[in-house]
Amino acid sequence: MQLIVLWDIDHTLIENAGVSKEIYAAAFSALVGSPPTGPAQTEGRTDRLIMRGMFQQHGVPEPEWSVVEAALTRAGAGREEDLRRRGLALPGVREALTAAAKRRDWISSVLTGNIAANARVKLSAFGLDPLLDLQVGAYGADADQRPDLVAVARERAQRLRGVRQDVPIALVGDTPRDVEAALATGSEIIAVTSGIHNSDELAAAGASVVLPDLSDTEHVMALLEGFAGR
Repeated sequence: MQLIVLWDIDHTLIENAGVSKEIYAAAFSALVGSPPTGPAQTEGRTDRLIMRGMFQQHGVPEPEWSVVEAALTRAGAGREEDLRRRGLALPGVREALTAAAKRRDWISSVLTGNIAANARVKLSAFGLDPLLDLQVGAYGADADQRPDLVAVARERAQRLRGVRQDVPIALVGDTPRDVEAALATGSEIIAVTSGIHNSDELAAAGASVVLPDLSDTEHVMALLEGFAGR
């Protein structure tokens, strides 16, 4: 029974403790020449949309994406120690990722609004990167809208790992946008309340499975196995 599992990163796998917003602010400052007047609006948006929103909010022209991505990469580089000192890998994450990685027929990767470089920084800060097949992940540079990232991950899994077109996909995330991405693409969803959204909000977005976190490895794996068997 094959399955592609795509995990969100921030507030699903890790708590970044404000480092993310510092990265956006630093990239914005480097590009505009002055700091933003307020924090970036994230909540499941891709880096493309987050940075675009900051430029629009401040009434400044949006640079070419390649320039913005380079600024984000520079702003995120070397932040591992800050993440370790202030943040953490969330409960049960290491165990869940380890269990998923042991399934021979599964692909376990990420679907995240972060650009690939900063996704790696965040995961490597807590030693989670070896537990994921990051080559087939979908990242914030790959599309504006989160649902479009699902097709990106599927295409990479097919091309790089020989996964069949009909293999089911399960998303794991903490925002209504994660839920919406799953529903829009016919994917399964495990929603977690380890971010800022409560169970009522995630259920209202359409999640039929809402967990407090990933700490019950046996339950998480049973849910994923059920998705694989459909």
